[in-house]
Amino acid sequence: MTTMTRWNPFKASTPLDPLIRFDDMFRGLTSRPMWRDLDPTPDMRIDVMEDDKAFHIKADVPGVAKDDIEVSVDGNQVTISAEIKHESNKKEGGESIYTERYCGKVYRSFTLPGDFDSAKADAHYDNGVLALSLPKKANGSSRKIRVS
Repeated sequence: MTTMTRWNPFKASTPLDPLIRFDDMFRGLTSRPMWRDLDPTPDMRIDVMEDDKAFHIKADVPGVAKDDIEVSVDGNQVTISAEIKHESNKKEGGESIYTERYCGKVYRSFTLPGDFDSAKADAHYDNGVLALSLPKKANGSSRKIRVS
């Protein structure tokens, strides 16, 4: 079985040290535990876009039921949390050999650069992607100041 090693172009390499190359030659031969390379919780990837009227957020939350997603707003801070439930469809006499799928809670919180109207917010969940549309507040107190 071969293992893949990531190459880091920014890693300082010293070609004059022979022990570094010797160590690299034997690095892939050892058996590493599988849980060493796995993160304990998956990342919730988001895209945040802005136009004149609203902020648009897309968050990847695959494998989650729509009822298990919670979006909360506090000022201009948005928090998305979801609970990933583990399926238990064990067959009689079968056992799990290897499991990488995460079950538990995932959480992401971020601050938007402007205020938005949470009463007019809209959320849709389709094919593992949560789409939020947060309309900007009409800012009646903003004005341009002429520089003299």
